[in-house]
Amino acid sequence: MSPVVTFGEIMLRLSPPEFLRFSQASHFDIEFGGGESNVAVSLANFGMEVDFITRLPKNDIGDCAKMELRKYGVGVDKIVYGGERLGIYFLETGAISRGSKVVYDRAYSSMASIQPGMIDWEKALKGVSWFHWTGITPAISQSAADTCLEALKVASAKGIIISTDFNYRAKLWNYCDENHRKNIMTTLSSYCDIILCNQEDAAVFFGIHPENSSSTSTRESDILNVIEQLFQKFPHAKKIATTLRTSISAAYNTWSAMLSDGKSIYKTKTYELNPIVDRVGGGDSFMAGLIYGLKTYADDDQKALDFAVAASTLKHSIKGDVNLVSVEEVTKLMEGDASGKVAR
Repeated sequence: MSPVVTFGEIMLRLSPPEFLRFSQASHFDIEFGGGESNVAVSLANFGMEVDFITRLPKNDIGDCAKMELRKYGVGVDKIVYGGERLGIYFLETGAISRGSKVVYDRAYSSMASIQPGMIDWEKALKGVSWFHWTGITPAISQSAADTCLEALKVASAKGIIISTDFNYRAKLWNYCDENHRKNIMTTLSSYCDIILCNQEDAAVFFGIHPENSSSTSTRESDILNVIEQLFQKFPHAKKIATTLRTSISAAYNTWSAMLSDGKSIYKTKTYELNPIVDRVGGGDSFMAGLIYGLKTYADDDQKALDFAVAASTLKHSIKGDVNLVSVEEVTKLMEGDASGKVAR
């Protein structure tokens, strides 16, 4: 298969051990993660050739992030250097009825200060079959949004499949108002073939809400109406998917997904996630599974969707941002073996 490229920011993740609150912590566990880098690691674990493009500081912490990517088989030769620091996020893991909490420390990071022209996109995307970005990248700065647009124009001209996960983050998008945010995301999303979104994303980014929703409407009918409106807004899109999470508690969720190609609707079974080890990166693991599934099962959208939701189900059992599972493990769950028995 031709390579996949993902573009975004990788960060240092600092979290109190187990379920401690920030105020209780005497030390933090260290991980690396970020929406697009998480997708890249998942794809590499599935045996796909994948490159991650970002901007890192030329210091020891930037080198550690690069080594972490290389450890999992992600291509790092297209990474550029500059700026002063790696972005950081702090994660407090919730329990029972207390939700998890994220605090960002990524202002003025190397990626936030990236500028158009710093990456030779013609060279970086040569021979590439798929380009993936998320709504987190344009949320961190105007210059990151401009650089993302620069990449999308080149990818589109080359006929590369483009995917996005809208990934709205309420604590980001601090540099612009609502109208500007809507214009940025509308422009960037117009290039996309594959879209992953939920109702909140559609409402916040585009003012799209379920039409004629009432007390008798189902969650499923509402999201299908939103997807229909998204197809109207983005006629270039070929497939739009959504994940459906119900939070019973911080450690007990249900998880399923839907996908539409504008004509047919595909749905998965519902998985029970209980207990959840780490839910951060769940959407990224779904997106990676969907990319792998659509590339591998080209004529079977149902199988591609089933692979994606099974892959992301397994991610919830793994600590850290990234999904460290194999194709064989995902396939086993797809085929109905959720026993978790010891393999020996």
